[in-house]
Amino acid sequence: MSGQTPPTHTLLTHEALIMSSLEELPTVVFPALFKEAFAGRHTNLLKAMVAAWPFPCLPVGPLMKKPNLETLQALLDGIDMRLTREFHPRRAKLQVLDMRNMYHAFWNIRADANDSDCKSKTLDEKQLVKVLPRYARRQRLKVIVNLSISSHFNKSKAYFLNWAKQRIGSLYFCCIKMRIWDPPDQVIRDIFNVFDPEHITELELNTDWTLLQLAHFASYFGHMKNLQKVFLAPLHKNTSPIINITNATEAKCVHKIISQFSQFNCLQHIFMKHVHFLRDYMNQVLGCLMTPLETLSITQCLISQRDFDLFSCSQNLFKLKHLEIRGMILYALDLMPLRVLLEKVADTLEILDFQWCRMKDSQINALLPALSQCTQLNQINFYNNDFSMCTLKALFQHTANWSKMNVEQYPAPLQCYSELGHVSVERFVQLCQELMYTLRAIRQPKSISFATDNCQKCGKPCVYDQGPILCSCFQ
Repeated sequence: MSGQTPPTHTLLTHEALIMSSLEELPTVVFPALFKEAFAGRHTNLLKAMVAAWPFPCLPVGPLMKKPNLETLQALLDGIDMRLTREFHPRRAKLQVLDMRNMYHAFWNIRADANDSDCKSKTLDEKQLVKVLPRYARRQRLKVIVNLSISSHFNKSKAYFLNWAKQRIGSLYFCCIKMRIWDPPDQVIRDIFNVFDPEHITELELNTDWTLLQLAHFASYFGHMKNLQKVFLAPLHKNTSPIINITNATEAKCVHKIISQFSQFNCLQHIFMKHVHFLRDYMNQVLGCLMTPLETLSITQCLISQRDFDLFSCSQNLFKLKHLEIRGMILYALDLMPLRVLLEKVADTLEILDFQWCRMKDSQINALLPALSQCTQLNQINFYNNDFSMCTLKALFQHTANWSKMNVEQYPAPLQCYSELGHVSVERFVQLCQELMYTLRAIRQPKSISFATDNCQKCGKPCVYDQGPILCSCFQ
């Protein structure tokens, strides 16, 4: 089959001939032919092509956006063929089966490409090869996935996990991103028997586990040594307080969970939502980190002044690019430690989010000298705070150095509301226009908006952007 390559749609009409000629088929034809076979669910051809795959990597994830059990079985059957002693395709080079649903340049191979077309490995693959022992790299094909684990698996996911459990030792299974949604304990054990937690770089934990259950999970958590991003939410329903648990036991559980943070060599992004049991323990969490953070997001958590005070002295926060403190009532707290932190991160901070914090004029005024130094900011959100017209104008006067700012979101001034808290549309429009003029006299904003609190009737705010966008109650 040398010479000109016929169109793949013609080839698929001669499936039996193609299967018998895979060894002679030009490698450049494989990607387009595989995509068409996958889309058309030509399971026999898929199985044969996987077994004879002539590239080091098969990034099949982008083709699996709509899971189909038959095509998945064909794909895995092809891998099984490679494991049999009787099957030794001449050109087979497959080392990595990448099942993650993410863009991969491989599928854009041009007609003049050669066998090195899959040489552009992703960062995750390079890290994986580096971590694996040499003998494992030689002997075992790597299967890379992102997993979303819950108590209910669809048929395709259940089939894959059962298949993987039966091939431990023959293949090397690697999960890069893992999302957990209240699965039974046995499912957790099965998953970590298959997938080495050392290769997880992103973990999203959404559970209603008790502190005792979380403490039990900590043994897996601590082995995620390459974890870069962790998202914990919502851990509030059953964690604090807990019935029939002593204070000593609760403290022991919290300590076991927190101590795992000292195991992470690469952690840069922490997102916490409703993690109330860490109140008064934030100093321990931040104190045991091995690397400086780029992102700290704390949303709707209980936080104490003691927690807040450590912000000014935690070395692991001094390179932050993204600071989000959202949905935490701050009006009763002393924000001077936050001012010190903002001064420390003035050269690195790019995103600042204080939405739903109910800060008062005096508090934002205390932060103004530090905010004026944050020259790298490109996004800021102050929605749902209680600032007067005068304070907003003062804030704008401290933003002359915000040359990189792209998106700005501010609360509508307090003067927009009546004594009963109702929005006056006329004042809202007038005052927002005045604030726009004030800021444009200082610099030229790219995207700026003002928003009221959510309407008590329809639950939506009035927003002033290019003009007023009123909630449905005023339309």
